Amino acid sequence: MWLGVDYYPEQWDASLLDADLDTIKELGSNVIRIAEFSWHLMEKKEGQYDFSFFDNVIEHAKAKGLKVIMGTPTATIPAWLAKKEPSILSEFEGGKKRSFGGRHVFCFNSPVLYEYSEKIIRKLVEHYKDEEAVVAWQLDNEIGHEGSDVCYCQQCQKAFQEFLRDKFNGDIHKLNDTYGTTFWSQEYNEFDEIPTPMETITTHNPALRLDWERFRSKSIIDFMYFQADLVREIVGDKLIIHDFPGGGLGKHVDYSKVAKKIDIVAYNNYPVWGGQREPIAPHQIGFALDYMRGLKKQNFWITEAIMGAQGHDVTGYSPRPNQAKMWSYQGFAHGCEAMMYFRYRGATKGAEQFCYGVIDADNKKRRKFYEVQSCFNEISKYETALTKPVKSYVAIVYDYDSLAAFRIQRQSILLDPAVEMEKYYKSFYDVNVPVDIIPEDVSFEGYKIVILSQMIIEKPEMTKRVKEFIKAGGTVVMTYRSAVKDINNNLTFGEMIPVGYSDFAGVSLVETESLQEGQNFPVVGKGIMEGKVGVGGIFRDMLEVSDCEVLYSYGDTFYNEYAAVTRKKQGDGMIYYVGCGLDEATINNIMNQIMTDNNISNEPTNEGVEVCYRGDEETKVRMIMNHNGFEVKYGDKMLAPYASIIEPV
Repeated sequence: MWLGVDYYPEQWDASLLDADLDTIKELGSNVIRIAEFSWHLMEKKEGQYDFSFFDNVIEHAKAKGLKVIMGTPTATIPAWLAKKEPSILSEFEGGKKRSFGGRHVFCFNSPVLYEYSEKIIRKLVEHYKDEEAVVAWQLDNEIGHEGSDVCYCQQCQKAFQEFLRDKFNGDIHKLNDTYGTTFWSQEYNEFDEIPTPMETITTHNPALRLDWERFRSKSIIDFMYFQADLVREIVGDKLIIHDFPGGGLGKHVDYSKVAKKIDIVAYNNYPVWGGQREPIAPHQIGFALDYMRGLKKQNFWITEAIMGAQGHDVTGYSPRPNQAKMWSYQGFAHGCEAMMYFRYRGATKGAEQFCYGVIDADNKKRRKFYEVQSCFNEISKYETALTKPVKSYVAIVYDYDSLAAFRIQRQSILLDPAVEMEKYYKSFYDVNVPVDIIPEDVSFEGYKIVILSQMIIEKPEMTKRVKEFIKAGGTVVMTYRSAVKDINNNLTFGEMIPVGYSDFAGVSLVETESLQEGQNFPVVGKGIMEGKVGVGGIFRDMLEVSDCEVLYSYGDTFYNEYAAVTRKKQGDGMIYYVGCGLDEATINNIMNQIMTDNNISNEPTNEGVEVCYRGDEETKVRMIMNHNGFEVKYGDKMLAPYASIIEPV
């Protein structure tokens, strides 16, 4: 189990090195993460490579018994490269070049990026390939973050046109037919006529825009695969990781595809960031952790754990005493098996001066230092249990294409697919039932319950797998705006919605409407939900039913003939269809019924108290976390504010 800090010795006087490493060791660390932003330090002038600085750092770390996670430095290109090859810089929409000075300012389709990245990576990795202290290689940093996942330069336009030429086998007529370009006289005679979907009057073709989203994702995936293959060629079976940022479901890149080429998914976990009044909700933190675990369906690392307030220009909320430690425990509870805190010491210069660390710029050991130390000392005792896999019987499934389709056409100004997933997740989280957040190409084997939330793009192979899972005894919950469009982001002629599922689920969507803030409607329980009344909103499908069971119908004057929530038995399993946005209590009613029917054991606790179990029968531990800033009871224990406990079971 690797426990440590993110250390940037290049930002400090060399005389501090030994004292810093002693203090890092005192924390209970056994690893440091270094070098991810140091391209210029390694290559101050083109072709003049010098790794002596990090040679010295590594030698001193080894003397203290510390291992090293080494980063490839491609996230921050050097100024001399931007000056020599300005085509490497990416562009905002409208043709304005990004300035050198931030990070990830390059275009992922730049041949220059590949050329110079290969040189520095090859030299760096070959230099350290036999260094026993290097236990893992980190590729780049937070790929696709902070808007770097889009570029509108000419290199991207030409690459996009070639992407489409390959997709349609050079047949422009096939593209025109697929996109329906006769609409608004958008037919193309040649692939070089096709625009990138920049600002225009009204909007671009939705099929074109979905292919643009796929192209943006491929651009980043290709760059990461290039790095992974290059490093693997040199280091063999040494671990390769990447540190993913938060917000992955909203990025223009499919992180699950990036994860296929690395050994370990790592996560930079920031429950609060600059400008936020308070941290995100506990279930949202849990959702993000489970999404990370689901990228490869295996345990993950946290390479940046928060300890102090964070922010580049605007500083955020400072974690209360023991709150950041509790978030660390939550990370371990959800499958983290290695943790580094960001950062060892807060910076005095540069853009991250207000990203506070374990130690602040005054260089004094205070509460935060001892909080990290206590976390490491306690957690390290349970390494065997915490490195066992997390077992979940519930999965929430997402699809990059469907998420992209909602970025293209929101349909409702209130609809955020990630937030809708979190609502269903919360029903399980609140009763301490583990959940996997997985991409749509992952097997459903081993699950009892699968949630398909806003899976708007219907893919025949996916539909087949879902039906087989249900017939074999699984339960599937489909929500409104699922199976509405085909693989090209077009509506399907002559097919009832949900496409591919209408007969199977026993429902047909006959009308829809999008609602805005305050436009709510009642939903009225039927059958096993008789006597229950809830509230709907955001969006709704008017459902005609054939041979399914109605659980809720609409209770307003004009639409009370239509079903809102249904279920139908198929084979040994069950398919639910939820036709609208629902209030939390109604979602809980439905999910509780499903958990009962599937014999899913749960453990209700007081609000804000989270309980997770890790390990196997021989090593099982219970982790208890109080997300409240006040005392609360769990069983016979009185939990202090932001308490975190790990104990054998």
